[in-house]
Amino acid sequence: MDGTKRSSISPGLRVDIVLKQDQRTGKLTNGIVKDILTNSPNHPHGIKVRLQDGQVGRVKKIYTNNADT
Repeated sequence: MDGTKRSSISPGLRVDIVLKQDQRTGKLTNGIVKDILTNSPNHPHGIKVRLQDGQVGRVKKIYTNNADT
């Protein structure tokens, strides 16, 4: 599942994000969503979130169950 719709993201979900400094390379960072920072219902580049470890980036992939890991 991609991360362009705010309704599909909630705190506690495991996601892959792209950090600001990794936008050129597309390197993904994995973590658990703490806060949703984008207010609009969708965003073409991904919803901006803060992970539990404090990193901020745009969601590229949402893990929906244990089979996705």
